[in-house]
Amino acid sequence: MSEAADIPVSRVEWKGAVQIIRSAFPPIDLFEDIADPAGWPLLISAEQKTNPRIMTTIGNLDLVPVDRRVGGNGASYLMAPFTHVSTDRPSRFTDGSYGVLYVGDRFETALFETIHHHSRFMARTREAPGWTSQFREIVMSVDADLHDLRALAGAPDSALDPDNYAASQALARHLMGAGADGIAYPSIRHPAGECVALFYPDCASNPLQGRHLDYHWDGQRVDLVRDAGSGSVFRVVDLPSID
Repeated sequence: MSEAADIPVSRVEWKGAVQIIRSAFPPIDLFEDIADPAGWPLLISAEQKTNPRIMTTIGNLDLVPVDRRVGGNGASYLMAPFTHVSTDRPSRFTDGSYGVLYVGDRFETALFETIHHHSRFMARTREAPGWTSQFREIVMSVDADLHDLRALAGAPDSALDPDNYAASQALARHLMGAGADGIAYPSIRHPAGECVALFYPDCASNPLQGRHLDYHWDGQRVDLVRDAGSGSVFRVVDLPSID
């Protein structure tokens, strides 16, 4: 595993960075409508008296430090990955006990990353071929000082193992404990791309909804992507390995 003390820190400033998420998750009113997070605890307390399910919608707000919370238009896209977590949904840089916001440097990077994980889910559950869940593109800015693994692109480093996340999760836990804001790393699924794993929602800003996308599962892989707005359909061509 990469030694944390040897990992350089770089300023990452991306405009037009992209996250792709399932469209099944609606915006969370509290995050969207109330721009100042300082007022959230009182509003939640009042709302709970008439709406006991509100915490299910908001998630575990205590997982986000008060001074790192964000509110206003689009804030759901930044906050939800940190308040809705589960150890049933681990990923490269978390065991699921805390949140991470994953963002690609461009649309193609986010697309291939999500296609990979969606394909694994469809294969495990033995889904029948056909058009599957709708996704939405979120375009945002990233501005943060991040521990930088991008120089390791193509190298056999355990933190970038394509299938085993044990080392990368251990690294992330260590860096979080040391006060890091996140990790920049080469995309594992899109060789030309880069990704960031952000540990706090205020490391990104200005999230705007872009395209709605449909993925087609042929029984073995996602082979087609449809722009739900224009109706255009694109064939997914396998990319060469980074090895």
